Amino acid sequence: MEESDSAGTAPGFKDRMNQLYLSIILRYSSYIESKENLSVAELPTLVTPNSTAVSEISEQIKGDNYSYESSFYDASVRSLEFVKTEIDDVFLPVQFWILPDETLKFRLGDQVDKNILLCSILIKLGNPSTKVLIFIGEDSRKSYVYYEFNEGVYLLDLTDNIKLFKNKEEMFKGIGISEDTTAYEFNDKMFIDIS
Repeated sequence: MEESDSAGTAPGFKDRMNQLYLSIILRYSSYIESKENLSVAELPTLVTPNSTAVSEISEQIKGDNYSYESSFYDASVRSLEFVKTEIDDVFLPVQFWILPDETLKFRLGDQVDKNILLCSILIKLGNPSTKVLIFIGEDSRKSYVYYEFNEGVYLLDLTDNIKLFKNKEEMFKGIGISEDTTAYEFNDKMFIDIS
């Protein structure tokens, strides 16, 4: 026999409530998506390095005796691991933007949400060159985070690790950005269409 939930309601109450919420969301999905429609030039508003939750996580990642020059790379590795292991992938039936504080609160996000969170953390750790990079090929959309540090360009891949490139052109070529792809990059201060 199925047990009731902690509120003492009928068996399966939470599952039924989740199904009801999903039904309502799907019914109004076009309305929700129309209200969530940001132009690509507005994407910098999603990167929030100074938010409370991002600041708290950044402080935890820094640990004791943090020095940008000697500690940032290691902190970026810990940041990538944090996002990869602590934030679960979610693919929702409705397209909408999740801010980094929400990604942290619910520990859920799609690849872009997770990369926006990672970018926010790395900027808070002291690297203003950090950007989210998104490109759209014929069959897919991919997103990454990259930053410049110690005369190199570091690409952070949520499905892999950190890769070092000599410059941005080498990085673009290495991940498949060509004349046929639509690509753009952004952080909290700027947006650039690089296609």
